[in-house]
Amino acid sequence: MGHPLCFVLMPFGKKRNGPRNTIDFDAVYSSLIAPAISAAGLQPLRADEELVGGIIHKPMFERLILCEYAVADLTTANANVFYELGVRHGLRPWSTVLMFAEGSRLPFDVAPLRGLPYQLKDGQPSNIEENRQQLIERLQEARNARPDSPVFQLVSDLNPPDISRLKTDVFRDSVEYSVKMKDKLAAARKQGIEGVQAIEKELGLISNVESGVVVDLFLSYRAVEDWKGMIALVEKMSAPLAATVMIREQLALSLNRVGEDERAQGILETLLAERGPSSETYGILGRLYKDRWEAAVREGKDLVAKGLLDKAIDAYHQGFEADWRDAYPGINAVTLMEIREPPDTRRFELLPVVNYSVERRIAQGTPDYWDYATRMELAVLSCDQERATNALCDALASVREVWEPKTTAHNIRLILEARERRGEAQLWLKKIEESLIECAQNK
Repeated sequence: MGHPLCFVLMPFGKKRNGPRNTIDFDAVYSSLIAPAISAAGLQPLRADEELVGGIIHKPMFERLILCEYAVADLTTANANVFYELGVRHGLRPWSTVLMFAEGSRLPFDVAPLRGLPYQLKDGQPSNIEENRQQLIERLQEARNARPDSPVFQLVSDLNPPDISRLKTDVFRDSVEYSVKMKDKLAAARKQGIEGVQAIEKELGLISNVESGVVVDLFLSYRAVEDWKGMIALVEKMSAPLAATVMIREQLALSLNRVGEDERAQGILETLLAERGPSSETYGILGRLYKDRWEAAVREGKDLVAKGLLDKAIDAYHQGFEADWRDAYPGINAVTLMEIREPPDTRRFELLPVVNYSVERRIAQGTPDYWDYATRMELAVLSCDQERATNALCDALASVREVWEPKTTAHNIRLILEARERRGEAQLWLKKIEESLIECAQNK
């Protein structure tokens, strides 16, 4: 189940190709293209198979963007096909195979591209077995993630957009895939590591599974804190999926959790060099430095710890500067600024900006656990007990995974300890921490 989708861009029905010839494109699809895609271990999907009330625009764009593979038949120079191909080439550096009926006259702009010719007789495919095998081989080559888009081949230093997600935690809801598998993974997360491992075993060869399912499996390992499972899963993914920003970021996170800090840092720094500042990438880099800081504190390496804490603050701060709409690196920056000795005075400038960021997100009507937890942590930093308590109630009601309240409880503990060292003990903070820990234990 769940083979990667291969979107087919081509004309439908019978179309004229010159003044005397007519091509049956439905026959081309059913006897040549679809069987070759299936034989290559992919699932064929043509736009007309997704008609909903006669409107195909939204599904067409979704498949152009999200399908790992695509085949484009350029015969007759159909305007719709070329428009779709332009969208595809602008977003996907690789995994798009071109083909055309032998003898077709192609427009100048695409004539030099490496297209696969196929033969016709009386408008029907005539050399089916040979052409089918050639297409299978092209599709298998496409798995190697080598650029076939002229946009990415000819324009230097151009990076593809991160089409796999807007935010890691909402990716699971933004990609459509088997509802049954989604429910099974949700149930597996409640069973723990063994439940998630059982689903992976059921899926079989991971490189052939639809990307939405693989990403949900990947994040399910994160939910049960099986960091080694995440790392191992990346090695089984298809090359294009493993190369996405989200997977690389989360791989760095999991490597950090198992103590492979240098490898994790290398991945994050490579991403920053390739794509420039990113709130998510800097946020994970900040977490890496934060963990190193805490380890240095435990080992009594005070000077090293001070330097690492400053590096963590700087990484989180740069992440928030990269995208002020993402409050995650912002709240971590101001929390660590509060913990620092002496406290970093920049927190007073940053607090209202982070507060505005999270309040705008909550006002948009799609708040999640992290939005309410951020609101609570901001109230704690502002010593507003009533607002913190109200936000805590909202956060506890929005918990999805056990590691969420555990992470927040840890931050509250750091703030509490820092204030106790300064003689500013606040007993109500202890109650907030206890409530979060209890929620994690009962989840």
